[in-house]
Amino acid sequence: MAGGTRELIVDLGERSYPIRIGAGLIAELGRMLTERKFPVKSPILLVTDSSVERLYAPGAEESLRASGFTVARAVVPSGEASKSLEMLDVLVEKALQAGLDRKSTVIALGGGVVGDLAGFAAASYMRGVKFVQIPTTILAHDSSVGGKVAVNHRLAKNIIGAFHQPEFVLFDLDTLASLPDREVRAGLSEVIKHGLIWNADFVAWCEENAERLLALDADALGYALYEGCRVKSIVVSRDERENDLRAILNLGHTIGHALEAVAGYGELLHGEAIAIGMVGAARLAGRFGYSAEIERTTERIFRKFGLPVRIPDHLATDRIMSAMLHDKKFSEGDMVFVVPTAIGSVEIRRDVPSAWVTDIVNGLREGN
Repeated sequence: MAGGTRELIVDLGERSYPIRIGAGLIAELGRMLTERKFPVKSPILLVTDSSVERLYAPGAEESLRASGFTVARAVVPSGEASKSLEMLDVLVEKALQAGLDRKSTVIALGGGVVGDLAGFAAASYMRGVKFVQIPTTILAHDSSVGGKVAVNHRLAKNIIGAFHQPEFVLFDLDTLASLPDREVRAGLSEVIKHGLIWNADFVAWCEENAERLLALDADALGYALYEGCRVKSIVVSRDERENDLRAILNLGHTIGHALEAVAGYGELLHGEAIAIGMVGAARLAGRFGYSAEIERTTERIFRKFGLPVRIPDHLATDRIMSAMLHDKKFSEGDMVFVVPTAIGSVEIRRDVPSAWVTDIVNGLREGN
């Protein structure tokens, strides 16, 4: 892919860091670490998965070694199941074997699963070592920014985690060319989400440019990822630890995470589950008296991107509701939802009746 490099800053004072988006950036990895004065004598652990390893790990390691760094590679199986305490143990053992010390760096090369797992390993190893994100999926434009790292429990997604900000995020657009169509669509779900919570004009732009985005047009994709990361960085800069504003980034996630948990972290991709959840949140907006156009627009744009907008019939409502009870987005037993008030604007509601949510889940069945 062609196209110029875009850069923005996540403003966290002394812990601020850049996000770079462009083509061919993995080849510059070693130089970037040198420029930012990463210690050459401390080993680096490069964490990737079995799908990404053969495509991009050799190039990343070559760039690091050319700049004098020592690199050990850890490879985990592809898929959500790798976000587990068992895989965390594997990474810690690999880090110990490679001699990582307190000045070492963990680099995540892969999608959101690798980023979350490697980030949590970096946060917990020796009580915290440096961490770099190199996302290789569109979906990871969201998870790679903001420092939320975690693994799953069998009963709940992302329930064991920490806040651990990366030193920088490197988004090489060339890595996206190898993505299957389904993952492209699922990743764009979270891109659209940032528009739905913050920027109505960007939502309209995404709808108008759907074909270009699905075809991975470099200029369109570079702009979309920049805009998604820009919204995320603004929100994180204002509320790093999700005390208030940052919770708006969870639009669609309360239902979506429950769907993932009930489906067993595999049947639905994260972006697919979140798309369904965002349609559910748009329906909830109607219950609070907001315009029906919110639901119509939300469902229309996700259909245009080939994303699911209905819950598979075999996922039982009682199990979905039970999974929501384990979700972090609950406060003192009340159901908490991010609810759109218009396209490009949301609010956090802590007064959502469970009966409404049950009705909405039932109404989102594939047969409805």
